[in-house]
Order: sequence, then C-alpha cells, then structure tokens
Amino acid sequence: MKHLPKHLRPRWRYLAVEIEAWPDASFDRRAFQREVWYAAQNLLGDTGSAETDMTVLRFERRDGAGHAIVRVRRGETDAARAALACLDSVDGDAVRIRIRGISGTVRACEEKYIGGPPEAPKQRHVVFENADRSATVRDPRYDVETASDGAFVGATALDFR
Repeated sequence: MKHLPKHLRPRWRYLAVEIEAWPDASFDRRAFQREVWYAAQNLLGDTGSAETDMTVLRFERRDGAGHAIVRVRRGETDAARAALACLDSVDGDAVRIRIRGISGTVRACEEKYIGGPPEAPKQRHVVFENADRSATVRDPRYDVETASDGAFVGATALDFR
C-alpha cells in the first residue's frame, strides 16, 4: 500500500504537559491517557474529542512530579488545552496539570519545554503542627505527611520558620 503524499498527511502539534501530584500517587501512562480521553469527551463531545485526537506519546512521573507529551491535530490545540485544564484527578489521585508549551515536533517539544527527567524530590523531617513529620521537598513546595491518615498537606518554606 502506498503512503499518502506529504500534503495529505495529518499535521500534528505536541503539547508539553507538566504533571504534579501527591508523592504517594500511583497512576501510570495508561491511566493518564484514559483520563485525557474522558476529559476531552466530556468537554468537547464525541465529535470534538475525535477531531482533537489526543494521544499521550511520552509519559514520565516520579514521586509526584512528572511530564508528558500529548499529540493533537493542528488547529485543535486550544480545544486540547481546555480539555487538559479540566483534568483534576487520575485514578482517584489529585493532580495539577500545566501546559508548558506547544511545538511542531516531538524533539523540539522535549528540548524546549521538558529538558530532562523530572526533578528528584528530597526527603526531610520538619516540625509541622508541633510534631516531627516526614516531608517531600520540591523547591519551593513541601508535601508534609500527616500522621493520622497518611495524607499530605501542601506547605512552603515560610510555614516552617
């Protein structure tokens, strides 16, 4: 079977997406892809989500911080950004999504907006609410583990001085 000529092939744009979650979040690429599709379908409907054709190409996440590259059709980047903005949880884990930029190639997207692997967080012991607690540090944010239920509380360096 012959390939389509270049002028008839679909044109793509690549969104660099920053992902932030609590350190104990345990979702993977498949779960993130599913939530992207659901968000697009809920916001744009069946035809709108099919037109954007959002696919997660690259996904990396470690200890709550990560990034992904999402492929969308050219001309549909605004709709894709809006759909990604609707994501607030993946597999029950709360997430924060930020679009770092849009590029025409995967390579340019990685070089310009992602750089390298996610920053490795540091573990520290801090005094929070008059108790010694474990905290995951991603400057300038601290995720302090509460002793009672294993949940996390977000804090900054100003909360400890």
